[in-house]
Amino acid sequence: MLYRKLGRTGLKVSQISLGTMAFGRWIDEKSSVAVLDQALDAGINVIDTADVYGRGMDTGDTSLLGESEAILGNILQGKRNEIILATKVKAPVGKGVNDSGLSRYHITRALENSLCRLKTDHIDLYQVHGFDPDTPLEETLGTLDDLVKQGKIRYVGCSNFAAWQLAKAHGISALHKLNRFESVQPEYSLITRDIEQELIPYVQTDQVGVIVYSPLGRGILTGKYRKGEQPEAGTRLAAGEKRLELLLKSNPAFELVDEIRPMAEARGWTIAQFALSWVLSHSYISSAILGASKPEHITDAIRFADQRLTQEELNTIDEISRKLKLIR
Repeated sequence: MLYRKLGRTGLKVSQISLGTMAFGRWIDEKSSVAVLDQALDAGINVIDTADVYGRGMDTGDTSLLGESEAILGNILQGKRNEIILATKVKAPVGKGVNDSGLSRYHITRALENSLCRLKTDHIDLYQVHGFDPDTPLEETLGTLDDLVKQGKIRYVGCSNFAAWQLAKAHGISALHKLNRFESVQPEYSLITRDIEQELIPYVQTDQVGVIVYSPLGRGILTGKYRKGEQPEAGTRLAAGEKRLELLLKSNPAFELVDEIRPMAEARGWTIAQFALSWVLSHSYISSAILGASKPEHITDAIRFADQRLTQEELNTIDEISRKLKLIR
């Protein structure tokens, strides 16, 4: 496993992070232990979760949210000092009008609940899960700064922010001498490259760490889905994941998979290995979050993660992406 600095900080993160949205939602605690142990054995040191991950995401039952954190709290006992623990706040975790967002009221309550579920006294990377237009950034950043000073948070980050939102937040942090967002967590893969337009140029100039999610395109870039064929039982698409269904309807993903398949085969790699290596071949990426529900998902995906694509391969992919209108 290779490690990279997280932006301008001195924190070193594994180039692959473990995403745990499946914990409690699709797999039980016993299966989660097997996945976590495989990740740690592989040298992964970043474990990413969120206060909203759990069966409640699918059922609407808010009592079933936070199951991922609760499972991690149980299975990280004795391993807590081995990992960088990251979680998130913003999404609705209850029915109350203040059970979501980035107000001081909600953040402080949500953090205490996350600490309780995770059975720890601090979060290494606390990330806001998206931009909250209803709360002044000064309030959010001031609250996070207070929590850093209290020792409950080590670093703060954001997820799903546009470049202008991150730049505005950094300006406020600089003006008021507050701890700033040191990382951003956007979606990024061969089929989702929007961040290259504005966000990536900004983070490169301001030394912000980039931890991307869905580097395998929500499973599309594993090659397990084929146009016109029914998905295999047990897959996200078979389970009816709406975001995945919408992505397939609005994106020439199947065409891209067909185009890169020969390139992957020429290397003797799977499509997933090739797609992950493409993400990590970009120096602005600090880490790529790999969601896994089985230990072999980690083993297979990271087999060639330390190898980079050639410039010729990168150029060919860009040509294909322009042809398919995935980039300009």
